[in-house]
Amino acid sequence: MSSLSLKVKKVENLTPRIRRLVLTSPDNVPLPSFTPGAHLELHIPGERKQKRAYSIINLSAGDHYEIAVQLEDQSTGGSKWVHSLVEGQKVEIEIPKNHFPLVDKADHYILIAGGIGITPMLSMARSLAESQQDFALHYAGRDASHMAYLEEVQRMSNSQCWISGGDPAKRFPAAKVLAPPRANTHLYICGPTELITSVIQIARELGWPEEQVHYELFTGALEEEGDEAFEVELRGSGVTLAVNAGQNLLDVMIAAGIDPMFDCRRGDCGVCVAQIIEGEADHRDICLSDRERTSGSFCTCVSRAKSTKLVLDL
Repeated sequence: MSSLSLKVKKVENLTPRIRRLVLTSPDNVPLPSFTPGAHLELHIPGERKQKRAYSIINLSAGDHYEIAVQLEDQSTGGSKWVHSLVEGQKVEIEIPKNHFPLVDKADHYILIAGGIGITPMLSMARSLAESQQDFALHYAGRDASHMAYLEEVQRMSNSQCWISGGDPAKRFPAAKVLAPPRANTHLYICGPTELITSVIQIARELGWPEEQVHYELFTGALEEEGDEAFEVELRGSGVTLAVNAGQNLLDVMIAAGIDPMFDCRRGDCGVCVAQIIEGEADHRDICLSDRERTSGSFCTCVSRAKSTKLVLDL
């Protein structure tokens, strides 16, 4: 069993742009279990075969999945569709997967969330609190009225909220929080690209070992205003495809009947990586190193082209 048909049991607006949904089994059959940091992939109806991944927020209770979805200005249909759902409606999902798991038996966990990136962090925090493990949760945002679950985070004794109001001096102080690196302390980051790259860079400068730094990019950050169409030649398949603004190459390949390898669809696992033969990439992943990008590696699920055409070894 790889997919399930679930019912929307509850819909709640957490902020003007973030909606909480509780999904349950229509026939009350226990749902597949999951671990903190796991996500669901929802099937988005329409002519194109699309799936969108959303972190599960609740603990693995067996009877429901809780997600929170932010309406994105540059949405390709996923968040708009989720925000149109009503209680009682049926949805198709893939069973939970986890590419962002907590390591076992760390001495301390530092959880850093930016904006809607609070969703996997809150799942982790709830689990760590329940098991009485040592952790600190940091939640950063620009405007308190747009920060989902803010009151719950503020009630946690081991949390801090950083609300900038647009003032750079009030932004999350990564260098202060991360210094110095500590043995068997693991760092988890989720949020916009800018936050993730900044925190990772500071952690590296401070000497954090790579194996103690974990991160996940939420889906909405992968689409950028001004994206343009480009052409992709799959040299090995003898096929040329058009990737329009609002599409990604992986979905276009699937719609064309090609059977590409993929898993996370968010640019953080590397399963879908192909090699560029010609053209210039616009990298949107967070799994490839600078060396891999320079050598021509390319994530088909999220990355785009700066040139009008790419030629790949697929």
